[in-house]
Formats: sequence, C-alpha cells, structure tokens
Amino acid sequence: MEWDSDSESDISSGEEEEEEEGGNEGLGFLLRNRGGGQLPFPVDKLQPAPYGFVVSDAFEPDQPVIYVNSVFEMATGYRAEEVLGHNCRFLQCRGPFAKRRHPLVDSVVVANIRKCLMEGIEFHGELLNFRKDGSPLMNKLHLMPIFDDDEVVTHIIGIQVFMDANLDLGPVPGTSANESETIGDRSRFNFSGDDMGGTRNMSRGANYGIMQLSDEVLALKVLSKLTPRDIASVGSVCRWLYELTKNEDLWKLVCQNAWGAERTRVLESVPGAKRLRWGRLARELTTLEAAAWRKVTVGGAVEPSRCNFSACAAGNRVVLFGGEGVNMQPMNDTFMLDLNSTNPEWQHVNVSSPPPGRWGHTLSCVNGSHLVLFGGCGRQGLMNDVFVLDLDAKPPAWHEILSLAPPLPRSWHSSCTLDGTKLIVSGGCADSGVLLSDTFLLDLSMDKPVWREIPVSWSPPSRLGHTLSVYDGRKILMFGGLAKSGPMRLRSSDVFTMDLSEEDAGWRCITGSSMPGAGDPGGTAPPPRLDHVAISLPGGRILIFGGSVAGLHSASQVYILDPTEDKPIWRILNIPGRPPRFAWGHSTCIVGGTRAIVLGSQTGEEWMLSEIHELSLASSVS
Repeated sequence: MEWDSDSESDISSGEEEEEEEGGNEGLGFLLRNRGGGQLPFPVDKLQPAPYGFVVSDAFEPDQPVIYVNSVFEMATGYRAEEVLGHNCRFLQCRGPFAKRRHPLVDSVVVANIRKCLMEGIEFHGELLNFRKDGSPLMNKLHLMPIFDDDEVVTHIIGIQVFMDANLDLGPVPGTSANESETIGDRSRFNFSGDDMGGTRNMSRGANYGIMQLSDEVLALKVLSKLTPRDIASVGSVCRWLYELTKNEDLWKLVCQNAWGAERTRVLESVPGAKRLRWGRLARELTTLEAAAWRKVTVGGAVEPSRCNFSACAAGNRVVLFGGEGVNMQPMNDTFMLDLNSTNPEWQHVNVSSPPPGRWGHTLSCVNGSHLVLFGGCGRQGLMNDVFVLDLDAKPPAWHEILSLAPPLPRSWHSSCTLDGTKLIVSGGCADSGVLLSDTFLLDLSMDKPVWREIPVSWSPPSRLGHTLSVYDGRKILMFGGLAKSGPMRLRSSDVFTMDLSEEDAGWRCITGSSMPGAGDPGGTAPPPRLDHVAISLPGGRILIFGGSVAGLHSASQVYILDPTEDKPIWRILNIPGRPPRFAWGHSTCIVGGTRAIVLGSQTGEEWMLSEIHELSLASSVS
C-alpha cells in the first residue's frame, strides 16, 4: 500500500499547482509519531526517489521495518508485505532462504552500524547486500535516528542508493547456474542516483523483450492489469516507462480493473474529478495521504428526533429512513440530503406507499439509484419484509418485493449488496432475544425473487450489531458485534470472510482464535465492539471506527485492515481534522466513492442526529 507520493516517480499526472497542494503529506498514514502528530523530521527534504527509503520502529524489539518505498522493492525484489515487521538485516543474507550473513559482507561495517544505532547517531557507509534472487548489490546507506521532544529515538530512517556489485558468486544454493543467471538478468536494473535522476533512459534492445512492445500493446495488455501501486513502481524504472505511465487513459483502465467498473463509474461522477485526474486520485485513495475529517453544516432538520434509524447513499444523495422515536415509537418517514447542491439541506420526501415504521433495520444501495430495506422491529414485532425505493421515480416511491422463502424475522442484523443486484443478510436478533448466525442471499434482478440460505459447513458464532462489507469483487467481510460465547454474550473483534465466487463458499476466520481457518493478523487490533462503522475502500481495504466499546478505549480511533493480504495486518490511522466525538450508534455511507458521511450516534447521555461528519478520502477539488 505504501506509495512514495512526494517523489517524481509517483506519476500523479496533475498540474504543478496540484502537486503543491499535496504538501508534505506524501508518506501517508504510516509515518505518524506516537503522539498522533507528524514525525519530527523534514519530509519535504527527504525526496525518496531515486533512493530506497525505509522506516523502522525504534520502540519495538529488533527495530522492525514499518515502511518501505517502491524503489526499495524494485531494487531488492522483496515486496513490502515480505519486509514489514522484520529487521532490515535480511539483506545481508544471500536469498530469502539463507539463515546467516554472507561471509563477504563486511563485519566491521555491520558493527559500526550497530554502534551508531545504539548511540543514536547517524551512519554513512557502503555495505554489500543481496536481492531476493541472490544477486549482489552495493548499498550506499545513510541511517538517521529520529527523536521526539524528550530526545528519545522513536524511528530510524534509512536512505539507500543501490548499485550493481561486480561480483561473480555463482548460482544461489538450490538453483542451477542458468536459473540464477536468468533471474538475475531479469531483475537487474541500474538504480544509481546518476541514472535515475538524469535521463532515466533504458535500452529497448534485445536484452529486454518487454521493451520491444509498442506503447499501445504494453499499456493495454500489460500495464492496465497491474494495481495502481505497481504502476507507480513501474514508472520509476526509466524515463520511457515514466512518461508512459503518466497517461490518464491508462490510469483509468488501471483503476477500473483494480476497483471494478461500478466503483470507477461512481468516482468519475465526483465533482472536480477531471481536474484531480485519475493518477492522483489513485495515489490518494491508495495511500490515504489526503484523508481528513471535517464537520459538515447542512440546512434543514430530521424531525421529530429519533435513534436507531438507517441511512444509505445513492451517488451523492443520502437517504434516511425510519428509526425509533419518543416512547419507542417506530417511524416510517423518508428524508434526503443532496450533497451535490450548493447549500445541502435535509428534505422530507413525500413518498407513496411507505413501509411500516420500524427501527433496527438495514438500508442498502442497489443499481445506483435504488435502495433496499430489510427487516427491523415495528409495532407488530420483528419483520422480514423487503421494500425498494426508486429515487429516480417522480415522485420517489417505495415498492414491496414479494419474495419467497424469506429468512426468520429479525432486527439488529447486518446487510450488504453484491453485483448491484443481490442483497445479503447475516445474523441479527430473532424472537425472544435469540441470536442468529445464518447468511441469506436475495437476487433482486429476478422476476420472482427467492431467498437462498448460503450453505456452509461452519458459521461464525451468532451475533448482532456487527458489520458486513464487500471487498475484492465478490468477497464479504464480517467484523465485531455482540456475539454468543457459551452461555454469555460478549463484544467481539473477530474478522470473518467468505468468497462467494467459490462453488463451495464458506466462512473463514482470519483473527487469532481456535476457530476453523483462523490466522493471526499482525498490528494492533481494534478493541471488541458493536454498533460500529465499517467502510469499504478501493482495493479491498476496510476501515473500522466508532461503536460501543468496553472500558476506556476511544471509539473514535480509526483502524484499517487489508483482507486481500496473505497475512492481514491491522493498522491505526491518525487522520487529521475534526472526527466524531466518542460515540456509538453511528450510521454511515460512502458518497461519491471518496467521502464517508457519518451521522447520528449516542454518547450515552444524548443522541446527536444533527451532527454530520465527513471523512474525505481524496483532495477536495470542487
């Protein structure tokens, strides 16, 4: 995910003044100090490209790496996922399977590095390193300790200039000479400062078959299939690829392939998106370098006051339905907030045939301009009915969907939509307070929709107040909630995923426990919670914040998890601006693909329906 957004090779594709707007935020959310502010060193003077750039955490045992840039990855052959959490001394070993430092590595230099780190002073020197394929390279290394206000070292910054080492070491143990030579030739580019900072030229001769492809073929058949982060890395190889990866049409294809056609279409409709440009939009949504909170002031009001409502966005329109009024009065009115207007204000929408009043229901978006309502608790108890609101109708109208084989009536369940046509419902609370663990799917594109329970060999513990998010196409992620644990009900921080593209789809637990398929994501996991917010980002990442959390933990802290990684790692985001207060009972929705609108919530003393906060994921250009 790390993207060197301050470097020339980041391919932002914007005008010069747009580059200046980015300021010194280029190292993104990973480079924050423990106090929540910026690191105490001049980021603008540490231009990473054409250098390798590494950050280590001095507070942790063995000073593990917490950040590497794309030049480091290109030069060494190691991806960030393989490096994070390890000490950088592995570069002194020849190949990923070597257990000891190579005998040609100067032990005097290594001892000097260790001495400088212990004394908290800078180091300058050269050291023999090895790529992942075992080929040697010289590392012209500069290590710089970073101090906090108490003169305590918090981080170690490593700036590296990699150059080929003219050494014939023979094949890497376990490979043939031909294999070693082929791998080494394929990955060996000149990363010296003179070449990268100057012409950035590379011969397009016979030694580089890919260089013989035309620009059009290379862009459409190869580059467009890569992720935005990989495109930025490719652009740092040479001037020719740098210029090629500045093309806006290529960036749009990259975003579409990486994020899906529907999300790209929504992003294209964002006001000012053309000026922001796809290259910069991809960078900001990847690094979250421009993410910021702000409190939003809108006109109008949602009257009467209520709680336990549900809200959802269709494009740039936020729709709120129902909720629990005074004396547990179930409500059935509909309100809309158009954030595209010059002066946004809440408006009561006069709709025909509104659903019965309810609270504890879910509202999800399908087909861009339709919202689907399911379940909840009303005057007659729990419900399992389905209604769809057509926002483009004149006037907007609710229609009940008469579906077959519906699931049990429930409230406080979770739902999401898949492929723009399918509603997925999971868990919740049934009659007599029984918690549920089932998962159902309803295809709304059918003339006579039929509910289908997704057959699984194992289900997560039954729960309510959890979230369900879609990522990476047809995968869903469940987080948190109040879950059954033996005879007790406890807040949960477990993460479960299911790939609905598989023929035999099943739940998989990716948090540390004794559950089937359990792993143990690194980093600092969010405290157990329910009634929180989950936001699905481009590229498959999930943001978690808010909710009912036990003890003195701050529910306003934002966490991020990338479930697409082989070993998912929880990270804390220190986002500037004015976040929501410590609260729970939020309702949230993504607007225009780049903004998360958060409304409502409860502090335990008061409901705050009038408060609206916006988490902006990209620069404002409107």
